[in-house]
Amino acid sequence: MIRTHLAEANPHIAELTVQIVRQRVIVKYALDTGQPSELSESLLHALEESLGAFKKHRELVLDQWIRRPQGSRQAPRPATGTGRAGIRHNKARGA
Repeated sequence: MIRTHLAEANPHIAELTVQIVRQRVIVKYALDTGQPSELSESLLHALEESLGAFKKHRELVLDQWIRRPQGSRQAPRPATGTGRAGIRHNKARGA
């Protein structure tokens, strides 16, 4: 499960990074040519905030990975129900 979350977060981070670079070019062009840049800058800010949120999520996933016992890192746990029971179980164990 943790591998899945990490595998989902990394491509999102990479994609957002590319979008931010493109958006910075758009903002710079607007500023250099005297065009209105408010909307372009707003979108850039939103993309940067999203990137921060995805990085924070990835850190949480990595923290969970580190907390898992060494043996359970090798093979993912079998899925049970919606996964909520697994979360409660981990909290009960202090993980």
